[in-house]
Formats: sequence, structure tokens, C-alpha cells
Amino acid sequence: MAAHVGEADVLIQGRRMHYLRAGSGPPLLLIHGLVGSLRNWRFNIDSLAEASTVYAVDLLNMGESDRDAGFDPTLEATADYLVAFMDALGLAQADVAGHSHGGAVSLALAARYPHRVHRLILFAPANSFCDLGRQLIRFYRHDVGGAFARMIPTLPRWTKATALRRMYGDPARVPADALSGYVDGLAVPGTVDHVLRIVRQWGSEMARLRCMLPALANVPALLIWGDRDRAVGLSSAKHFERLLHRSSLVILPGVGHIPFEEMPSACNRVMLEFLASPSASESPDRTISRARALSVDRILTREDTAIASQPTSFVA
Repeated sequence: MAAHVGEADVLIQGRRMHYLRAGSGPPLLLIHGLVGSLRNWRFNIDSLAEASTVYAVDLLNMGESDRDAGFDPTLEATADYLVAFMDALGLAQADVAGHSHGGAVSLALAARYPHRVHRLILFAPANSFCDLGRQLIRFYRHDVGGAFARMIPTLPRWTKATALRRMYGDPARVPADALSGYVDGLAVPGTVDHVLRIVRQWGSEMARLRCMLPALANVPALLIWGDRDRAVGLSSAKHFERLLHRSSLVILPGVGHIPFEEMPSACNRVMLEFLASPSASESPDRTISRARALSVDRILTREDTAIASQPTSFVA
């Protein structure tokens, strides 16, 4: 990362929250997924910092932030905590980008605090329209699943690398340093229990999120999806397009559940274009066509090529 990137901690309601700050311009908040960390955005921060002041956060009980077993893990409570983070840093309003469960948090944040969120960038946000993963969620709700989850930090590295590769459309594009951004935090006591608390409320939380979506009809939103997403299916994107009247959809062919890490340069380009688009008071184009998404995917830079060619021998 560039030298202008700085990391810091801020104390919020007695809990330490870790974050990274980079660049200058309008604030942009980056929210990682369920077992992620701010490290997941490492290929995006420098590019986004050219247009925004980027704040990549480690959510409470994740990454390098504090663990607190008493923290309410619901979407609404997490959104409230992020607003407290914005207050602590003096951010009156921000653009917000979120991935997967972090995308659901982003939606809850915009629904609960409409004047604090300018625009949304959503990478395959978790939602109630998707049937994928329901059996896995049911498994982790039971005692046997919970016991297995607590064993995950001690499993061989190659088993965790295998699970990560399934999140990619092309396993050859898994960066050599990717695994640490998802599993290192799991080894910190309290992390797995926090994830299990989220999973055990998944159905009710997704139902509550669904009820929030009509309030977001006029929020400018960029949806980015890989058509090989095995975690949050592309078919659910049509529901977001229907409910979010000012949304644009970019589909990346051959890409999985983590587009910004698997194909960072393509994602950086469309994000920067969106952030440079007309203000929220004007009407952006309704959608970005699939044909355009195909062209975005084909225009690879040296960065994409280098990442795709990195070996995956680190998994051993």
C-alpha cells in the first residue's frame, strides 16, 4: 500500500475499533464481509483514495478491533455502531461500500440513517432472495455445527484455502496473501462465537433487511456481482434492481463472490466511475448493461494479470 495510508484505533462506547484511512476527498466507508477484515480491500484502497477519503474498517469482533461477547450482532446494532464511528471521526455523511454481510450492514445503515449515506456500492450483498447456503446456515445453528465452527481456526491451512478458492470464479486468481485476510481474525478468541451469533439469527435478520429495502428506493446504488458467485446468487440481483430504483448493475463474467479482490482493476474502474457520477439529486442511468460488464471484464490491466498469475502454493 502507498505511504499515505495510515492505520489507527478509535474508542467507541468503550470498545476499540481499528480502521485504515487513505486519500482525500468525500468520505468513503468500506465494510468487509462476515469473516473478513479491512485487509480484503488492499487492492482497491489506493485507487479509491484518488477520489475519496477512504475509511476501511474492521467491524467490532473482527479483524484487529476489540472482541466483546456482549455486543448485539444484529444489522441494526452494527449500523448504529458505524454511525457512532462516523460521529467519532466527524463524518457527517459518506459513500458506503459493503461486501456480502457487510453489504447487508450497508443497506441497514442507509435505511436507518438516510442522511448519513450518500451513495451505496454493494458487492453481492447478503439478502433474503437467495437460497444458496441455507443448508450450511442450518448446520451451524445446531450444536454440532457450532462445535465444528470452533474447530476451524485449528484446521490445516490447506482446508481453509480450499474453502476460499470456492469463493472465486477462477481459483487461479486467488492472491497469495488472500487467506490471511479471512482466517487470521478467526483465531482471536470470541470471533467465531460472534459469527455464530450472526448465523443463528440469519433468517430473521434477512427478513428485517427485506422490510428495509423500500426505504432505499431513491438511494443511488452500484451493484457488482460475479456470475459464478456460489455464496450470494446473481439471480437475487434482479430483486435489488426492482426495489432500488436508482441502481446500476455490473456483472463480471467468470468471477465469484469476491469481485473486488478477484478482479480489482475492473472493480476499481467501475467504482471510480460511479463515484464521479452526478450527485444524488440527479438521475443516473438505470442500469449498466451486461454487454458493458463483459467489456469491463475484458479490459485487463497489468495489475489484474499479475494477480491472476500468482501461485497458490501458499495453501500447503
